[in-house]
Amino acid sequence: MRQSYRSREVVAYDGIRVDLISEGDGPLVVLLPSRGRDSEDFNDLAAELADGGYRVLRPQPRGAGLSVGPVEGITLRDLAGDVAHIVDREQAGPAVIAGHAFGSWVARMLATAHPHLVRGIVLLAAASKSYPPGLREVVDAAGNADLPREMRLEALRRGFFLDGHDPQPWLSGWARDAISTQAIAVAATPQADYWQAGNAPLLDVIAEHDPFRPRATWEEAKQAFGARVQRITIPEASHALIPEQPLAVANAMIGWMRRLQP
Repeated sequence: MRQSYRSREVVAYDGIRVDLISEGDGPLVVLLPSRGRDSEDFNDLAAELADGGYRVLRPQPRGAGLSVGPVEGITLRDLAGDVAHIVDREQAGPAVIAGHAFGSWVARMLATAHPHLVRGIVLLAAASKSYPPGLREVVDAAGNADLPREMRLEALRRGFFLDGHDPQPWLSGWARDAISTQAIAVAATPQADYWQAGNAPLLDVIAEHDPFRPRATWEEAKQAFGARVQRITIPEASHALIPEQPLAVANAMIGWMRRLQP
């Protein structure tokens, strides 16, 4: 695999600072991480996409890396606005927005609030509209650095990583400020405000063993949005998906993006 040139900068606007990782050249792809996670989770996936002929942008969410912004009174619309600014400043046409888990909610909101900036949405290990009870506590435990290591590893195994896949790298990469910021934004945003994802085409990438997406819900997006949706299932993966199967995810995304209208 060819290693694409990678750069990092802080983009400032309206009193907000967005820590941005960029690499590659070509049509725009934006990667948005899971709840409380750092966008460096996408290192391998981003390299594959850049090598496949895309310009890949990874804005850190508020509270992660060097990204900072107001917290009081924010909604998902504000978090999507940070991403919109990053896409707009590229002046390179609409982007494909790929959101992992929580990031898929921000992606949906971006397509709702700024449809002219969105070419398509990729839902990466997106939870079902109503996922099984108890999993929220698993996420909280996994990202809580104050808990014992073994307790966190058990939470990561239960909620994020398939048996045989090493969860230890995800003991790090959590941003406490991002977790609290995102909790405020979600609590202030009705699900109906973003779930539709505007009218953007959708690629629903499901991890085969994702506890947040039981098999009975695999057709949920297709049933709700019809021909807008293409579904693909990635085997040998749980909710973490990206570190588990980066090449399979990259191949699925590239195949779908090449068929999108310009």
